[in-house]
Amino acid sequence: MGLLNKYVLAGALCILLLNAGCRSSIPAFHIREDVDFSFIKKVAVMPLDNLTKERFAGEVVRQVVISELLASGLVDVVVPGEVMAAINKLSIKSISSPSAEQIKAIGKSLKVQAVIIGSVEKYGETRTGNISAPEVTITLIMADTATGSIIWSVTKTHGGAGFMARHFGAKSKTMSETVLAVVREAIRTFTEY
Repeated sequence: MGLLNKYVLAGALCILLLNAGCRSSIPAFHIREDVDFSFIKKVAVMPLDNLTKERFAGEVVRQVVISELLASGLVDVVVPGEVMAAINKLSIKSISSPSAEQIKAIGKSLKVQAVIIGSVEKYGETRTGNISAPEVTITLIMADTATGSIIWSVTKTHGGAGFMARHFGAKSKTMSETVLAVVREAIRTFTEY
């Protein structure tokens, strides 16, 4: 193998390792391009399915989702108590995965154009070597209440020990900062569309 080939191979290996160490957490998301999102003026955020061991993770993330949607200025959000009253009135048992007909019924009851459902898949500390840092993974899904069909969905992870924390002992974000960051990144895929 020639000297030039060794340098090219070594350079390619360095790029691969650098890329693996600094991997981007680009959100996986879907937006229906045939939908005019400007018609969505008011949404209902359903209780999020909590798939973690942290008892209140779903409700913590839900409150941040509501706050960030309101902060975006794009939509109004129904008060959580009104959402629960509608769920009880309509006798919806599976609030984390309602059917298309149930989504339409919620829309009619609450006078909203969209319903947001979702889940919290990870909420807690993760360890990398001897370093521990908060990590949160969420999935949000928006369904159109006129048709009951999904018009936007996103799965996003944020947190874990970053490069600076792993190699230089820099302080990691708090759990609250991590939740806020993951929700903002997820909602940004909708608001920037």
